[in-house]
Amino acid sequence: MKNPLLVISGSLLLVFLFVRPLLAQNNTNDDVSVKEHLGDIIPLQLIFKNESGQPVQLKDIINKPTILTPVFFDCMSICPELLSGVSDVIERSDMTLGKEFQVITFSFNENDTPEYAVEKKKNFLRKKSLPHAKDWIYLTGDSAAIHALTNSIGYYYQQAGNGFIHPAAIVILSPEGKITRYLYGTSFLPFDVKMAIVEAQKGQARPTINRVLEYCFTYDPEGRKYTLQVTKISATIIIFFALLLFGFLMVRSRVKKGKSGTKGTEN
Repeated sequence: MKNPLLVISGSLLLVFLFVRPLLAQNNTNDDVSVKEHLGDIIPLQLIFKNESGQPVQLKDIINKPTILTPVFFDCMSICPELLSGVSDVIERSDMTLGKEFQVITFSFNENDTPEYAVEKKKNFLRKKSLPHAKDWIYLTGDSAAIHALTNSIGYYYQQAGNGFIHPAAIVILSPEGKITRYLYGTSFLPFDVKMAIVEAQKGQARPTINRVLEYCFTYDPEGRKYTLQVTKISATIIIFFALLLFGFLMVRSRVKKGKSGTKGTEN
């Protein structure tokens, strides 16, 4: 009979050779991601322009729990959906914009202007947010300020033609500018946002359970939507069961050797 360890090693090698290309084809957008920097303080000295075109320093406008939303104004899919999701959760929340929290939307496109910000802002103000429009701040800035802010929150995107490939996420900040929570997707539950705001007020940084979504889904720039990474999930399942089989065969091999040794002693 063949050595079981050689059989196992050969099987694992075949699994690796089969799985590696599956994983490789899902790594094309690795630069488009969110790397959580929980507990870090964003660079509050950065200067942007508000909707009026006035320069503002982040330290002067972040004085309460803040929902930070990275977008670019020409986006036709994810950004409008994300801002609509934020607007919707404001309408459904029992917390008041401007009192318990504020929203800061900033563009990571250096070509976006304060005038364009005003135009876009009007699209997402509704019944509860309209009276508190001053507490939903839109910012534009130069490339240096934009990159410093996006890097500080671990938000990575790529330019693609006239647009960008980017994640869908919002970042919750404490009144001191500490990163306390990340929420992913374009729609949000009022309870999740409320808890994130309460934790931000206390300066408590919490890990994100929805982080698993980033592993299971990837952004499709052609379809402009998130799609399930079937091959990546399948590869993970294959590796899991291969390791499970490896462990089972190792234990079985040792049990057989133990029995053979016992018989030899008896003889």
